[in-house]
Amino acid sequence: MEDLELMCPAGDFKALSAAIKAGADSVYFGVGELNMRARAANFGLEDLEEIVEKCEKNDVRSYLTLNTVMYDEDLETMRKVCDRAKEAGLSAVIASDLAVIRYCNEIGLEVHMSTQANISNIEAVKFYSEFADTVVLARELSVDQIEEICQKIEDQDIRGPSGELVEVEVFAHGALCVAVSGKCYMSLVQYNHSANRGDCLQACRREYTVTDKQTGDELTLGNNYIMSPKDLCTIGMLDRLVEAGASVFKIEGRARGPEYVYTVVETYRKALEAIRNDEYSEDRIEEWREDLESVFNRGLWEGGYYMGEKTEMWSGTYGTKATTRKVQIGKVTHYFTDKQVAVIDVKANSFEPGDEILFTGNTTGALYQKVEEIRKDDEKVEMAEKGDLVTVRVDERVRENDDVYVIEEREN
Repeated sequence: MEDLELMCPAGDFKALSAAIKAGADSVYFGVGELNMRARAANFGLEDLEEIVEKCEKNDVRSYLTLNTVMYDEDLETMRKVCDRAKEAGLSAVIASDLAVIRYCNEIGLEVHMSTQANISNIEAVKFYSEFADTVVLARELSVDQIEEICQKIEDQDIRGPSGELVEVEVFAHGALCVAVSGKCYMSLVQYNHSANRGDCLQACRREYTVTDKQTGDELTLGNNYIMSPKDLCTIGMLDRLVEAGASVFKIEGRARGPEYVYTVVETYRKALEAIRNDEYSEDRIEEWREDLESVFNRGLWEGGYYMGEKTEMWSGTYGTKATTRKVQIGKVTHYFTDKQVAVIDVKANSFEPGDEILFTGNTTGALYQKVEEIRKDDEKVEMAEKGDLVTVRVDERVRENDDVYVIEEREN
């Protein structure tokens, strides 16, 4: 139980800080384009040292995703990235291409097998244990299959290059691809943008019209978005995955904002601690579920493939089903540490006492705050409006140029 690891996404420094603040044990991120979220925000090679330093300062492990299919023209860049990662002190590289795996082994950089390797049985675990200390199992396995693999790793004493027993990582929360372990070719076929090269245009998430060639009648396939699964949610069965023997729990979301990362990571952190302390209960699960529904989601598929579910897995929508949304207010211009007061330049929408506001920034990460009182020119006011310079009490430190949002209920 003490070795359970919550692995969290970071698409930029805001999300990185949010993940660490919310209780991440490890973070994973991309550099440049050789990762499965090449179209999303990614760090530059020059950011590696700062990322590792920030992680080490907070006792958080750092994982670099180099998990795309590699072409010959990528190999020089891949080696350059791995060398820089090694020099920076990165914890591990997540990969599925043998070119990456072999090179990381050559230079002594720890490897974790990506879900793209589609590891579905103990023989595959044995094979990859020659290269990697952690294996990510295929997303389509049931919890019983996961438990069997974990038990066989222990019974057969399967160890990785470090000499430790191979760790099993499972996908805990976030977007699912309709393809087996994410190996989809639809975007490549339709738009010449390869999902396996991190360039997916998510053709599966859209509405389509089917036309009867004889009559010309059209039928829109959009009511259920039948190629777009709901997001996986294991908050109600996390204890079962722990019992099965998984030790690393991955939160998906490198394309998501810091408020998503903070909320989801904090929620799963609470759940893992509750399991540790024998306080995991239906009442708490319901509270956690509501928190998860408040941020981006395509609907929550609870249990997913792990529980053998086959019905109601389709999203039914193109975008989010989040119960709340963030609306930009303005920016922080100063924070008085002694008084715990932030000065906000209101550049867009208004807000008032009783509202919940959100601060995001590279160091702040994500911080939610209930507005108790608003002051303008040191006088209490009932509303902060566009053009105002106001002060608000904030319990934790925020920074100059942090973005400020008001959280509103969303009508779905």
